[in-house]
Amino acid sequence: MADAQWLDEREAHVWRSYHRLVRDFGGAMDRQLERDAGLSGADYALLVPLSEAPDEVLRMRDLGTQVDWDRSRLSHHVSRMEKRGLVSREDCPDDARGSMVRLTAAGRGAIEAAAPQHVETVRRYFFDPLSGDDLEVLGRAFDRMLARLDEDAEGDPCTR
Repeated sequence: MADAQWLDEREAHVWRSYHRLVRDFGGAMDRQLERDAGLSGADYALLVPLSEAPDEVLRMRDLGTQVDWDRSRLSHHVSRMEKRGLVSREDCPDDARGSMVRLTAAGRGAIEAAAPQHVETVRRYFFDPLSGDDLEVLGRAFDRMLARLDEDAEGDPCTR
């Protein structure tokens, strides 16, 4: 413990603010989606890559990779969305063990209805409070942090 390089007051403030921002921003996004579109944040997280995929269909494992969910969580949530008519599952034409997830007309309607208010909420809480210079600094900082995480993940056998 004596060798730990503790955060100074400024660093501790930034770290705590970051944690609060992640929590509060996520909550605001979830409340907006539920209120305006009847969707959960998890629903929206899956609808976005499906809506952007060719023919609005993705292999289950590719969808899981895009949203960084484990197989069990993805399967359970896709099942719930399937019951609500937002997505459908299909057999994978290339691999009998795999399955595909397709956006349905109801799913397309749901994301089209949700997206305008969603982007408005993102702008309100994430971009509007920042100047152009702030965005440049934040973008560079995020890029550096992500590069460090990517570097460390490459050497970690648990992330391969």
